[in-house]
Amino acid sequence: MDLGIRGRTALVGGGSSGLGRATAERLAEEGCRLVIWSRGADGLAKTADEIHRRHGVEVISLAGDASVPGVGARIAAEATAAVGRVDILVLNAGGPPAIDPTKTDPAGWGRAFQLLATTPIEMATALLPAMRASGWGRIVAILSSGIRQPIPDLVYSNAGRGALAAWLKTAARAVAADGVTINGVLPGRLTTPRIESLDAGRAETTGQSVESIRAGHLATIPAGRYGRPDELASYVTYLASDLASYQTGTFTAVDGGLISGLP
Repeated sequence: MDLGIRGRTALVGGGSSGLGRATAERLAEEGCRLVIWSRGADGLAKTADEIHRRHGVEVISLAGDASVPGVGARIAAEATAAVGRVDILVLNAGGPPAIDPTKTDPAGWGRAFQLLATTPIEMATALLPAMRASGWGRIVAILSSGIRQPIPDLVYSNAGRGALAAWLKTAARAVAADGVTINGVLPGRLTTPRIESLDAGRAETTGQSVESIRAGHLATIPAGRYGRPDELASYVTYLASDLASYQTGTFTAVDGGLISGLP
């Protein structure tokens, strides 16, 4: 199926591993030029080279830490200078550490909101004018099931991503008539380094084995398994396509049925 995005340019956050890497791969399969960015310059450059060799598309890598003020605008400017215009923006970043929700502090809140809300909103705001002027653009945010069903001990993530979701929903109405769509996806438990780290951390704090922690999570997932990154990446790529031109302001779970409440 032709998604109509061959030759488009996509900027993908967290592009060196996990869900960002999987999404970059799927967009490359569809013939998109890529700019991928994350904190680790070395791993990012290696990923860019691997995707280029596998799919034959141009892949540029940019290093930046989303928890640092001003990085969103900088990455947006550098990506635009490198490729001319960003057509597809995939907002994605790793989450803050787990914490007892009754023991948060102002510094932790500041880091969480910079990472998960301020930086992605700053980046999207910088890139929206060119999308609107061209009459075509896609913004897709990889969020978390926690914005619909809060995850225990991930209060920073629940709140930070929830703030981003509120901006996405509000902005989607403002730009829809210009041919720009804004949507979010809500991953459940997928096999990524982030989930592996959370499971290991939970095992350490509770004195259980990682296998026991994983079994506990599996018991809450109707599909009976953790998801694969490519399963989420395929849906992100669909939202970035011409086929999804009438879908905007939505938040769709890719979670194996984990979320029990109604949308």
